Amino acid sequence: MQDIFPQRIKMIQGVTIFFAFLFLINLFYIQLIDTKYKIKAKDNAIKELIEYPSRGLIYDRNNKLIVHNTNQFEIMVTNAEVDANLDTNQLCKDLSITPDYFLESMKKARKASRYRPYVFLKYVDDSNYQRFQEHIFKYKGFFGQTRFVREYPYANGALLFGDVGEIDSSQIKEYADTYTYLSGDYIGKNGIEVYYEDLLRGQRGIRTVVVDALNRVKGSYANGESDKEPTAGKNLQASIDIDLQTLGEELLTNKRGSIIAIEPSSGEILALCNGPTYDPNLLTGGSRNKYYPKLLLNKNKPLYNRAIQGLYPPGSTFKAPSALVALQMGAINPNFAYYCPGYYPIGKKSLKCSHRHAPCRNIEEGLTQSCNPYFCQVFRGSIEVSNSKRFQKDYDRWYKNICRFGYRRKLGIDLKNEKRGNVPDTAYYNRIYKNQWRATTVISLGIGQGEILATPLQMANSYCVIANKGYYITPHVIKGIEANGKFKPNTAKKIKVNVPIDKLYFDRVTDGLEMVVQAGTARASKIEGIALCGKTGTAQNPHGEDHSIFVGFAPKVNPKIVIACIVENGGGGGGLAAPIVSLMAERYLKDSLPPASLNKYSSIKNRHLINFQIDE
Repeated sequence: MQDIFPQRIKMIQGVTIFFAFLFLINLFYIQLIDTKYKIKAKDNAIKELIEYPSRGLIYDRNNKLIVHNTNQFEIMVTNAEVDANLDTNQLCKDLSITPDYFLESMKKARKASRYRPYVFLKYVDDSNYQRFQEHIFKYKGFFGQTRFVREYPYANGALLFGDVGEIDSSQIKEYADTYTYLSGDYIGKNGIEVYYEDLLRGQRGIRTVVVDALNRVKGSYANGESDKEPTAGKNLQASIDIDLQTLGEELLTNKRGSIIAIEPSSGEILALCNGPTYDPNLLTGGSRNKYYPKLLLNKNKPLYNRAIQGLYPPGSTFKAPSALVALQMGAINPNFAYYCPGYYPIGKKSLKCSHRHAPCRNIEEGLTQSCNPYFCQVFRGSIEVSNSKRFQKDYDRWYKNICRFGYRRKLGIDLKNEKRGNVPDTAYYNRIYKNQWRATTVISLGIGQGEILATPLQMANSYCVIANKGYYITPHVIKGIEANGKFKPNTAKKIKVNVPIDKLYFDRVTDGLEMVVQAGTARASKIEGIALCGKTGTAQNPHGEDHSIFVGFAPKVNPKIVIACIVENGGGGGGLAAPIVSLMAERYLKDSLPPASLNKYSSIKNRHLINFQIDE
């Protein structure tokens, strides 16, 4: 057997020589090439400072700057570098903090890491920061850095724009596959800010600097060779008209409700208003921690985006889409006539009409008078097209056709937490009524009541179908994304959805909607020189006064704007919602409110249904 020990000895010697050679090379590099150790030898130090990018700006459709950044300062500490003889009293005085805060923050810093920088103090105002910088030579281990925080010059659109706050652990995990966030980073929390976070945030940079023994920055390390410049976030162009947005929020002063305005030909959101609302600047910088809990706990729910999350019975506004479906299914013809005796018989019970009126001789008069029995019969005819024994198949057809208007689905708006609403299907009714139900069992669906629920966005979208005579474009709030110094159209959201209904039927229904404003339930909301078409709605509310609803578009020919408004506990649709929509449409189409409309504006703005205030 061959002796293997000499071979092992040679192998060990070879490995030893190899590592000794590596050690000598490293020593040579440290001593003669790498200046970092020379710098440290002279009682200097190297620090890597994070340089935060400027978050992308947001402009409105008319290129008005509506969201931008302002500087804010914070103080960092590296626990291992803090001088044991630190003058804590002077530091607390310079930064206007208490000794208790100092002790607590240093405790957190030690727990986080002794060697990595930790945010000692956030949201330092300019005067305190300048005083700290003057005395920084006393505070070894501490340094300041600049951060950007949001500013909203128009103080509107709080839930539309959203807000930016410090990232939490769940968001760090959520974005782990696309971007490495660090504890203390800022991130979009709501609205546009979170939906377009990937575009708005930019990329962090790194600046390596040399500081002396007095903690003063001496300059860049190695002429900045290892520095990485921050990359600013992309600018966005919102589709909203900030002046229209402002008007909508003023009209919802001290009211619960929402207004959605859409350009029907493009799907671009022109205004997305919620009431009550708040100044978005309350949730920026150091004030966010103070005001967010107050807004969250407020009984009027100002953080609740009613425009895309609120679910309401659409009421009589549902009659126009329901009529179009009935016409297309052949359940009625445009000249379908019905004599209203003041009620609709349902077995031994009856459903009352809201008011006395002349007989409805066609679909236009049915819409103008908003006759409940007329549309109960329209709906009943839609689900009994074949015969009363096969009505479930016809109900399935009706259900499919009505959902094409955008009901019972998320429309895909570029805001998070959109609700899908509800239109009950046959499976639901079979389960509830154990297959023992008929058209009269669910007759209230024909007038937009019962189990049917829709968001204001869905209501507006359904009338985009009518305005466009057969299609809608996915509603969206971002019109353009910056590319090469210009805004490139946001084509990802411009998806066309067709609704197969004959143009003739759209024309007849549109004529009826025009008559609603000219001579019907919204006749007090006519606009001088502009044909407004729409439908009032009064959604029953078991918890108090009914909700006021109006959905409409203008002008009649080549519509430029569709608006849905709901005012909770506002009563009839013609009382509050319709005049709000008329003011919004007039402002958008005429660029300003004429003197004759200013009294209506003041009256609505000053009509308070709630008392909303944020406690200081």
